Amino acid sequence: MTSSQDNPYTSSPWTGRFRLDGKVAVVTGASSGLGVAIAQGMAAAGADVAIGARRLTGLARTRELVEALGRRCVAVETDVTSVADCDRLVAAAVDELGGCDVLVNNAGVGGAYNAATEDPPEHFRSVVDVNLFGSYWMAQAAGRVMPPGSAVVNMSSVMAVTTARMPAAGYSAAKAGVLGMTRDLAAQWGSRGIRVNALLPGVFPTEATAHYSPRYQQKLIDARVPAGRLGDPVEIASTAVFLASDAAGYITGVGIPVDGGVLLL
Repeated sequence: MTSSQDNPYTSSPWTGRFRLDGKVAVVTGASSGLGVAIAQGMAAAGADVAIGARRLTGLARTRELVEALGRRCVAVETDVTSVADCDRLVAAAVDELGGCDVLVNNAGVGGAYNAATEDPPEHFRSVVDVNLFGSYWMAQAAGRVMPPGSAVVNMSSVMAVTTARMPAAGYSAAKAGVLGMTRDLAAQWGSRGIRVNALLPGVFPTEATAHYSPRYQQKLIDARVPAGRLGDPVEIASTAVFLASDAAGYITGVGIPVDGGVLLL
């Protein structure tokens, strides 16, 4: 007969696989939107959290939310297009919280909807700079100090593999690049025990969608979202926590849609 100690499905070991106790998570873009939810999710799962973003006021509020969950938090003003800022955020996680076990590359921008023939070069470069290059600089900084058992969660988008039928070449190209980077880093770092995956969010209530009118939101949902509603930020946060945890210990190099079925259509 198998003892409870040998059974991985007994309550404590089983639920423990979804926990992040004793871990330190770094979350970028944590001053608003999905980044706030992800930082809280990491804390609720037991991790201490280092948060970065360009807006200090928003970071201060996120720090309060994390600390209200009983976890330590350090907030660092961070522009992910700056390699020095990325290094500084990871260094703060190590120096003040004791390490860097999880990185969530959430910082991103949507950019303007410019037709390809009219898209200013500086606009295209700026969108790629934040969404793709910034994720890479953060991964570099974290990858230098991450121990075996660590995890990187990159934020891609359904726009990496489909189109919203609006001109967003820079955003789509950058998010597709994130998927390629995810696969390559997973292959490079697998032997070190570091997993690298990506999330592909669909339509969520964020600053990028705040200007959508209720009528336009419903039109978008009816046309593209089989689930019949916008996503809830906690649903992204929950999936990020799963990918960061031991429950996803045999998952690496993949992109997981969290999109209410957008990619079915």
